[in-house]
Amino acid sequence: MSDRLIIFDTTLRDGEQSPGASMTKDEKVRIAKGLERMRVDVIEAGFPIASPGDFEAVQAVARAIKDSTVCGLARALDKDIERAGEALKDANSGRIHTFIATSPIHMKMKLRMEPDQVVEQAVKAVKLARKFTDNVEFSPEDAGRSEPDFLCRVLEAVIEAGAGTLNIPDTVGYNLPAQFGALIHTLRERIPNSDKAVFSVHCHNDLGLAVANSLSAVMNGARQVECTINGLGERAGNAALEEIVMAVKTRRDVFNCNVDHLDTTQIMANSRLVSGITGFAVQPNKAIVGANAFAHESGIHQDGVLKSRETYEIMRAQDVGWSTNRMVLGKHSGRNAFRTRLQELGVEFATEEELNDTFARFKELADKKHEIYDDDLQALVTESSQEAANERVRLVALRVCSETGERPNADLTLWVDGEELSATAGGGGPVDASFRAIESIINSECELQLYSVNNITSGTDAQGEVTVRLEKGGRIANGQGADTDIVIASAKAYINALNKMMGDSSRPHPQTGKL
Repeated sequence: MSDRLIIFDTTLRDGEQSPGASMTKDEKVRIAKGLERMRVDVIEAGFPIASPGDFEAVQAVARAIKDSTVCGLARALDKDIERAGEALKDANSGRIHTFIATSPIHMKMKLRMEPDQVVEQAVKAVKLARKFTDNVEFSPEDAGRSEPDFLCRVLEAVIEAGAGTLNIPDTVGYNLPAQFGALIHTLRERIPNSDKAVFSVHCHNDLGLAVANSLSAVMNGARQVECTINGLGERAGNAALEEIVMAVKTRRDVFNCNVDHLDTTQIMANSRLVSGITGFAVQPNKAIVGANAFAHESGIHQDGVLKSRETYEIMRAQDVGWSTNRMVLGKHSGRNAFRTRLQELGVEFATEEELNDTFARFKELADKKHEIYDDDLQALVTESSQEAANERVRLVALRVCSETGERPNADLTLWVDGEELSATAGGGGPVDASFRAIESIINSECELQLYSVNNITSGTDAQGEVTVRLEKGGRIANGQGADTDIVIASAKAYINALNKMMGDSSRPHPQTGKL
């Protein structure tokens, strides 16, 4: 067994399967570059056959990333594998990850295939994938509920066909740690050619055990873990990358492997980046990256930490990037300092026009806030990239009136395809009135599925970040907006989602590429 634990990040693929967490191509590239700076081994960029947008995103990530392996997911179907191969052809290091279900319920109810047919299809898929790359990964979907004898049979066959990585997914989060670890041990012991492949795991968090199951698998010989930033993923999410990495790093006395190749100081930056782009806020008590992860309020704890940090902290906040969470810039800061700090955060501008636009937004924000934080910057960049990619509708002016005993109303002006249009509407509150005014102009017939508010930083002058999810005809669009005025932030978020829907950046419910 190798001493190195391979970290396979699937934030861009499985993480994006969280309803509403869709990302644009440019946003995927930004996150991929952040993962590359962390020195993540493998980045699963998407599911190329799912849509032209997914194909283009995988292709863009493959072209942008040089140090990490870029992976594309494909069902065990010729068209999927060929599409993945095409998307990855420009990758410096590419991998095709193909899968087919192996549990009795999936084979019978979903695939309508006999076990022999599944084995035949799996072998055929791996052999086809090998024509595009030597780096092929195979997953038996729903392995956690598959029969061990059949798993051994299909995995032995795909190793023989050329699969170098075998990923064992607990697709529905059904397993318990001791049970899942024993499964990995059994497979490694019983499969005759198991020494020719790296065993990997991909655990879901339906019972809150994704990290525990993954670590149990590592203790039983798995040497790759598939995980996501902030534990993002469909349903209850996936194993959280930051928790896997810091558990292995902190408990060197238990794990017979290491993650020394990773730059863990990049964890916080990536956590904030993913949270800002997807609009999925990190809960305060989230391990490693939550706002309270290194906070101490109890007097006994405070006393102990002041005397010796190790009394109540098992890791250093600086090791995961907490020491660099603040940017000391304000309205007097110049363009060069602004550009330099964003470069440190991993943000590069394709053109001077993009830099100038974001710098102008920075100056506007600096007039409202005394201090600008890194989180504020991430929100500015996200907002700029979203508008540049999708701007058919833009907020020109908004005035709201809300007073005790009176129905709130909003006066709104929008720029729509080059024309300014105005409307007035009332509502149950200023945000509702603003949304009604927008709809009276656009008449999108979209249904509001989600409205969420999160403060980007602390203080009464903090920016509020709003996430809006719209649905129409089975398609969803997720929009974000940020401003020190929460009503304006709400209007921006709604307009951002509308632009995605109108610009065909919306997408069907994304749970098509499952593991």
